[in-house]
Amino acid sequence: MIDLHYWPTPNGWKASIMLEECGLPYTLCPVNIGRGEQFSPEFLAISPNNRMPAIVDHDPPSGGAPIALFESGAILVYLAEKTGRFLPADLRGRHATLQWLMWQMGGLGPMAGQNGHFLLYAPEKIPYALERYAKEVDRLYGVLDAQLARSGHYVAGGEYTIADMAIFSWIRIHKAQQIALSDFPQVERWYNALIQRPAVKRGLDLGKGLRAPKMDEEARTALFGQTAQSVRAGAHKRS
Repeated sequence: MIDLHYWPTPNGWKASIMLEECGLPYTLCPVNIGRGEQFSPEFLAISPNNRMPAIVDHDPPSGGAPIALFESGAILVYLAEKTGRFLPADLRGRHATLQWLMWQMGGLGPMAGQNGHFLLYAPEKIPYALERYAKEVDRLYGVLDAQLARSGHYVAGGEYTIADMAIFSWIRIHKAQQIALSDFPQVERWYNALIQRPAVKRGLDLGKGLRAPKMDEEARTALFGQTAQSVRAGAHKRS
C-alpha cells in the first residue's frame, strides 16, 4: 500500500494520475497547503522541502522498511521503476522520457507557476512580470508543439510515458494561464487525447472537492509567505 500525501494541483495530479495508470493501491492523505499543513512536523519528516506530493511506499521493491519520497518527478520515476511501466527500458527511449520530464520540472512547471502567480494572485499587476512570464510560457508551449510534431502521439516518441503525465498536468491549467490551445495544434491534439484516458480522469478527480473556491488571507500567507523560518519552526517542533 502507498500513502499519497496530496492536494489537487498540477504537481499533485502527476502522482495521482500515475498511481491510477499503474493500478497501484493507495491511501489518500490530504495536505491542505492553504492551511499550512505542509509545515507540520509529520509532513516535514516525509517531505523536507515542505511541498506536496509525497508518497510513502509500505511495500518497496527491495523489501524492508517503508520508503518515503518527495518531489513529483522523483515519485514518477520511482513508480515507473517499481511497476516496470511508462518509462521505456531501452537507452534512447528512457533518456528521451527523462529529458522531457526534466524539461517540465525545470521549465514548464516553474515558468507556468510564476505566470499564474502574477496573473491570479499578486496583490498588484506588475507589467514587466506579466510580460516576462507570459512570453516564456508561450515559448515553452511552442517548444512542446514542435516536439509533438516530430514525435507523433506522445512527447518522448511512440509510447505514453511519465513525461506525458507530468507535462499534461501543467497544460491542464492552460485557461488560467491565458493560453489558447488552438494556437498550438499539436499540443491541442495531444491534450484532447490524454484527457480521455480513464486513469487521467480519475487522477484529476481525486480530491476535487478539497480546494476552496476562493483564496483567503490565511491561505495566501501559507502559500506565499514562506521563509526559512517556516521550515525551521516545523523542524523544531519535530525535534
